[in-house]
Amino acid sequence: MNDQPGDAVRFVMVPKVAHPWYEEVLRGAQRQAEAMTAQVRHRIDVAYVAPQRASVHAQQEVLAEVVESGPAGIMVDPVESVAHLSAIADAQALGIAVVVFDSPAPEPGITGVGNNFAEQGEIAARRLAQLLDGVGEVAVMQGVPDAPNHLQRYRAQVATLAEFPGITVVDGGADHDDIALAQSQAAAVLQSHPDLRGYLACDASGPIGIAQAVVAAGRVGQVKVVGMDSIRPIAAAVADGVLESSVATIPQMQGAMAVLMLWQASLGLPVPRYVDTGIDVVTADNARDFLHS
Repeated sequence: MNDQPGDAVRFVMVPKVAHPWYEEVLRGAQRQAEAMTAQVRHRIDVAYVAPQRASVHAQQEVLAEVVESGPAGIMVDPVESVAHLSAIADAQALGIAVVVFDSPAPEPGITGVGNNFAEQGEIAARRLAQLLDGVGEVAVMQGVPDAPNHLQRYRAQVATLAEFPGITVVDGGADHDDIALAQSQAAAVLQSHPDLRGYLACDASGPIGIAQAVVAAGRVGQVKVVGMDSIRPIAAAVADGVLESSVATIPQMQGAMAVLMLWQASLGLPVPRYVDTGIDVVTADNARDFLHS
């Protein structure tokens, strides 16, 4: 562990890009750090440094700067395979603990914190297919196409929809974790597919942008949307009936468990290969619970 006894133990969170979903992860991480600080002799701090865009180059630059600052640990949501992020290997070589979150465990020696992303995608796709009685055009919007978690969800959604011969899958765009881009791409898809019956997303930007586009097009209720995740704008859209439902990670739990794993790893203690924080389904019946969480 880089920090000397008596100093604050500093962990740094590096997301794909600045986004409201990561603010929820950070809340969970900081609450965990506060709880642990009350029990151990070190103060535990969690800093947050976000790339300006969701790209390997931007994330690599931020990670390199974070590594140079010498934290005790880094929790990162990789925008692509960690093999494309040499700063992670640099951190490990310096004895800096590394945990990935919202991601599959990438390789031995790096703990992953998240959920079963393929299962999450399958739940969303099967729910939508059943809502549509297995018939009609369905658009699937990708997130960051090469991000491990988004890719697993997308592949699972397409594979699940293929079980329903009456469903035709159309390209729903790729939002690259950008809400404005999600909105503009969904608007174009809605315009070019007047008979579209359903829409799926692979990240937390897609449902927000899709919801905005569906409202602007006056097609609320005509296009059934099953979203991804549970942050407030998404839960609000479910509560308002714009999104039928959303299949969600548990971001605050991810933040809490990532900090706990970093603490263990920074002490040289054994850590699990993967921590599964579970899946929630947000519906009209429980959406308001997520607004007050």
